[in-house]
Amino acid sequence: MEKETMVTLAHGAGGKKTSELIERVFRAHFENPNLTADDAAVLEAPKGRIAMTTDGFIVSPAFFPGGNIGKLSICGTVNDLACMGAEPLYLTCSFIIEEGFPMEKLEQIVASMAKTAKEAGVRIVAGDTKVAGKGQADGVFITTTGIGVLREDVNLSGAYAKPGDAVLVTGDIGRHGCTILLEREELGIEAEVTSDCAPLAGLVDAMLGVTKEIHVIRDATRGGVGTVLSEIAKESGVHVRIESEALPLHPAVKGVTGLLGLDPLYLANEGTMVVILPKEQAEAVLAVLHRTKYGEQAAIIGEVTEGDRAQVVLTTEIGAEVQLSQPGGELLPRIC
Repeated sequence: MEKETMVTLAHGAGGKKTSELIERVFRAHFENPNLTADDAAVLEAPKGRIAMTTDGFIVSPAFFPGGNIGKLSICGTVNDLACMGAEPLYLTCSFIIEEGFPMEKLEQIVASMAKTAKEAGVRIVAGDTKVAGKGQADGVFITTTGIGVLREDVNLSGAYAKPGDAVLVTGDIGRHGCTILLEREELGIEAEVTSDCAPLAGLVDAMLGVTKEIHVIRDATRGGVGTVLSEIAKESGVHVRIESEALPLHPAVKGVTGLLGLDPLYLANEGTMVVILPKEQAEAVLAVLHRTKYGEQAAIIGEVTEGDRAQVVLTTEIGAEVQLSQPGGELLPRIC
C-alpha cells in the first residue's frame, strides 16, 4: 500500500491511522528500551535529587539554517536541565500537527529529535500526538518534558551571584535570533549565519569538572543575554558590569544587527549559556570550554560588583555606560 504523504485528521483520531503514524514515524526513530506503548513509561527512580522541566515550541519557520523545531525541542529541554546541574535522563514529547502537514517533513523533524537526543545522552520514553484541523495550528507544535538527576555538591540558581564573580558566556551571542529573523522576514539581506542550536549538557559537565563552585548557569534563549543578566541581577540583588568589546559576535550577526539597529544582547540564543562563578576560577573554566565542541567562542564578558541597586551596566567601546534592562514590549524577532 502506498504511504500517505500528508498528515490527516484520521492520524489523530486514535484508531488504525494513529497506530500507523506512531509505528512509521515515532517508534521508528525513538525506539529504546524505555519507550512505552502503554499509558505511561515505567522508569527506574534515580538516587538523589531530580530536576524536571517542560517547554513548548512553536517556532516559525519550522526549518531554519542549523536546525528545525525538532532539534530545538530537544536542545531547549536538555539545556534547561543542564543549567540546574542535572544530568538529563528522560524526555517525553507531545505533538500538535496541523492537518495537511507533509509526512516527509514530520519524519525529518522526528529524525532530528532522535539524533539530538542520542548526542545528548537522553532517552525519549513517552509521548502524545494530536492532529488539529486545517488553520487551527501553524504546521507543528511540540511540547517536551525532561527529567534529570542532580549532581552531588552542585547548587545553581539565579539568586546565587555574588560580588567578585566573573560573568562568562559559553559561545557567541544572538546567532539564533538573527538566523530566524533572516529566514522569516524578506529583508533582502544576504548573510552566512546559522542557528547555534545545540545540546549543552556535555559542556556543563566539562565546567563542573573544573569546579563545583559555579553559582549560576542560565540558557540565554528568549530575550538573550541582556534579559538573562537583568533577571540574575534582580534575583541576586547585585550589580553586573559587562564590556561591549568583550562580547563574542559572529561577523554576520554583527553586520546584520548593525544594519537593522538591533542589539545582539537581546537576540535569542539556543547554544549559549550565561555562567557566573568565582573570578579566581573563571580562566580555568574558560580554558576547558575552549576545548569543547560548543564552547570555542566562550568569553569572559564582565563581573559582578558591589552596587546600590540591582542592575546591569554595559561599558561601550567609547567608554560610555549604558544601563541594560528587561525589554518591556515585543521582542524582535518573536521566536516562539
